[in-house]
Amino acid sequence: MPERAAQKAVILVAGAGTRLFPTTKSQPKEMLPVGRKPVVQYVVEEMQAAGLSKILLVTGRQKTAIEDHFDSDPGMAERWRSLEDVSPDDMAVIDGWPNVYYTRQREPTGSAEAVACARDFVGDEPFVVAFGDTIISTPDLVTRMISTHRSREAAATVAVEAIAPEDAYKYGIVEGDGLSEAEFRLTGIVEKPEAGRAPSNLAVAARYVFGPGIFDAIGLTRRGRGGERWLTDSIAIMIRQPSPVWAVRLEPSEKRFDIGNFESYFKAFIEFALNDPRYGASVRQATMRLLERF
Repeated sequence: MPERAAQKAVILVAGAGTRLFPTTKSQPKEMLPVGRKPVVQYVVEEMQAAGLSKILLVTGRQKTAIEDHFDSDPGMAERWRSLEDVSPDDMAVIDGWPNVYYTRQREPTGSAEAVACARDFVGDEPFVVAFGDTIISTPDLVTRMISTHRSREAAATVAVEAIAPEDAYKYGIVEGDGLSEAEFRLTGIVEKPEAGRAPSNLAVAARYVFGPGIFDAIGLTRRGRGGERWLTDSIAIMIRQPSPVWAVRLEPSEKRFDIGNFESYFKAFIEFALNDPRYGASVRQATMRLLERF
């Protein structure tokens, strides 16, 4: 019998953000603004738009700004309502976000152990995992992943995107049957392969659907450098087990924004600013004038 649809999401926001230092010295990288919103707000809105009714944020040290952001702030409400450039989405931040919960990863022991922190929250239900420093341009991806996870009776379902082969060393790279298809079964996964050793040009895109079997796989995952357990290694264990692991490709119209380093952050901010519904036109004009000087 197919597994029931996921209703809960787990967003990982415990990372230190060292590649964005010193910007992240006093604020979480997930709170860096991209256009009008901090990165993590886009992720929470994506999960809600995909129909996920309960959201757990796995935080860590110096991440209290994230919790403050999603709390209600009645003292600011009236001031914000008087501003002409405030949308209903903006007011949701002031009024607070229902069904957003928090737990803490007390030590930086890897992404797999961050997911393990959600065990009591999700119970025996399927659930979505998202990295809080990665924006996906549409909730349709997660919706398709949940559908594939159910119809294929998968143990796990992973989002993947095509990348330039020379960039494969930066990502978790998958191999499988029918790599050109919109969805396909995985036969392997490797974290940051050496140059020329990648099994494909398809990289994991920071969105997952898991059944409860992920927790047993995490328990079997060996610790690597720094004593950390990585989600890629846990998925590799699941691939070797009888229940299938599937992948869903991003469509050409879908875009991933990885806010993990300054280059990708700058590019994301510029794109969101240029597409702003109110200020985008003037920003584009100013950008064109600026480019004439280079």
